[in-house]
Amino acid sequence: MIKRQQEGRIIELLKHFPSIAILGPRQAGKTTLAKQIINRIKKDSVYLDLEISGDVHRLSDPENYFEQNRDKCIVIDEIQRKPELFPILRGMIDRHKKAGRFILLGSASPDWLKKSSETLAGRISYLELTPLNFLEINQKFTLNHHWFRGGFPTPVTTRNEKIPEEWFRSFIRTYIERDLPLLGMPSPPPPLVSRLISMVAHHHGQIWNASSFAKSLGISSPTVSNYFDFLDYAYLVRRLQPFFSNGKKRIVKSPKIYLRDSGLLHHLINMHSYEQLLGHPIIGFSWEGYVIEQIISVSQNKFEYYFYRTQDQTECDLIIARGNIPLASIEIKFGIPEKTKSFTTAIQDLKTTKNYIIIPKSSETYPLDRHITVCGLSQFITKILPTIR
Repeated sequence: MIKRQQEGRIIELLKHFPSIAILGPRQAGKTTLAKQIINRIKKDSVYLDLEISGDVHRLSDPENYFEQNRDKCIVIDEIQRKPELFPILRGMIDRHKKAGRFILLGSASPDWLKKSSETLAGRISYLELTPLNFLEINQKFTLNHHWFRGGFPTPVTTRNEKIPEEWFRSFIRTYIERDLPLLGMPSPPPPLVSRLISMVAHHHGQIWNASSFAKSLGISSPTVSNYFDFLDYAYLVRRLQPFFSNGKKRIVKSPKIYLRDSGLLHHLINMHSYEQLLGHPIIGFSWEGYVIEQIISVSQNKFEYYFYRTQDQTECDLIIARGNIPLASIEIKFGIPEKTKSFTTAIQDLKTTKNYIIIPKSSETYPLDRHITVCGLSQFITKILPTIR
């Protein structure tokens, strides 16, 4: 059993909040984590899965059911299937104000977040559960294995090399045919959504251009942007926003786009082995997206994250910031680290004193010059990231 980084934090929050919502993509391990937690807390618990008709029937009279089980911790999985429960949950919480009454699991939709934030304000704490990050599995798998397979539990842990391909194919089909419509996405033909996801894979790490996507798909720019929003809501993609610092600089204003899971990316571009990836032009972008996701997952979203690029190609791959103040500038490089004018100028613009070049492997950190440190990803997330404040 793999211990999740968020487990202790969730158990602590259950001592203070009536309800906890664990959000994240399908198959990231939310249900497994919730079951581990209810086995650890000293409280009777009950688990309901709203994809199971029998459990849905148990909530045919939810107010009565919650009242009968008011001294238990009630876990409700796939909560987005019944958003009408939120007003009832609010009433039950206000009637019996005790910590740790509900654990809600599900994918986040605009409608669901709107309903939950309005009806459970002050009564709920939200946490995002990403697929497995490298710190959670580094005792069992190498960094290269994790990078290539991604963090979803089934693809990364199986020893059968054929399983990941079948798993990702089923995963994408389920999202297109069931999950995205359930989140409120309009009803485009499934082949169009499949093409959109494939296009995102082939533009991984590049600047978002809605008009270019729209032209290729034969739809309008507002429509393709709307569809992309739903991929974002479903935790399939990440939009890394640009950082604005100097009013005199001509800053790139569109976000960079990434598929959040590297295993899904490699499946969509037909990479069947790590060795095959090594010879593919996307390897630099793949490494960049992987590093960004690992940093965000390990730091548990306690910072803001941006990239920086000007029209004259001054660039920083990742900025770690708090309150719009840059704390660290990071260049992510798969090849040999070197001091570049682009990164040096970015550091000067951003005025950061903590600056790093992250490479795949390095047994130790070392200074490239007095302003820039080179390190491996493992060293960065275990030793350097905790010191950034």
